[in-house]
Amino acid sequence: MAYRVAVVGATGAVGREMLKTLAERNFPVSEVAALASGRSTGAEVSFGEKQVLKVKNLETFDFTGWDIGLFSPGASVSAVHAPRAASQGCVVIDNTSQFRMDADVPLVVPEVNPQDLRWFGKRNIIANPNCSTIQMVVALKPLHDEFKIKRVVVSTYQSVSGAGKEAMDELFNHTKSSFVHEQSPPEQFTKEIAFNCIPHIDKFMDDGSTKEEWKMVVETKKILDPAIAVHATCVRVPVFIGHGEAVNVEFEKPVAAGEARALLRESPGIEVVDVREDGGYVTQLECQGEDAVFVSRIRKDPTVEHGLSFWCVSDNLRKGAALNAVQIAETMIAMNLLAKKAA
Repeated sequence: MAYRVAVVGATGAVGREMLKTLAERNFPVSEVAALASGRSTGAEVSFGEKQVLKVKNLETFDFTGWDIGLFSPGASVSAVHAPRAASQGCVVIDNTSQFRMDADVPLVVPEVNPQDLRWFGKRNIIANPNCSTIQMVVALKPLHDEFKIKRVVVSTYQSVSGAGKEAMDELFNHTKSSFVHEQSPPEQFTKEIAFNCIPHIDKFMDDGSTKEEWKMVVETKKILDPAIAVHATCVRVPVFIGHGEAVNVEFEKPVAAGEARALLRESPGIEVVDVREDGGYVTQLECQGEDAVFVSRIRKDPTVEHGLSFWCVSDNLRKGAALNAVQIAETMIAMNLLAKKAA
């Protein structure tokens, strides 16, 4: 059984990664459409090693007869076109922040809460969580099932690709400029990003948190357990691709580092690399192009009764966006939720 798949935002970094991921995983497609804004109409994007797609205009595209829409065009665009596609019978998997906290839209990480896909039909829309949330809840899920999480404190080290191609260009250009003693004002960030860390992602909220930090709190609660207390500090770092997170967890039950390490090794979507020697851990540079969430530096936190700390990294364009969306579609097929939609 094959499916007609439309990729919306196909010229962006995540859209291109979606097309790449569909091809690499041999997703059962009968037809693929690459969609973007009018100014990109006619441009070409790759699908697999041999196929090139002409970009079509999202504004005029008819989603009737299309089975799956993988959306990553920006929240304001999804707000208009995702409901339109859904109303025309296309199942929308949206990577933007637009629908994540809507009560009637499932927010899904397949390794964590695939059961929530069963109620996608309320809106015909499924939301992809924030990239920093995805990798954290993949690592937290098996630990929560076994030891019951009370509280999470996380500090993120997020790459510039999370802010788009222009942000990646700014890091590249500002890094070059620093070597020839040239200066140009930051445009994509609030401060110079080259050789710097910026503790500010998205806008500030009334309580002093940023919206990125708020997303990690509310999304973790929606996906994993509303009883979990979460506190996040999100930092943009001069890395092109890959997010790192230092995660501190307090549990209701006793947990030893060895127990956690063994449990995580057996859990889906996770690779444990945790050797207590130089280089015995995974960094952001090493996770680029990989599907897994890599967990390292697992150790006891003696400052609370049942505490544990670990480090995790993941490719934010893959598992943090494109791969998770494609895995949602694959899971829906496995659960026979798309059977009636198939071509």
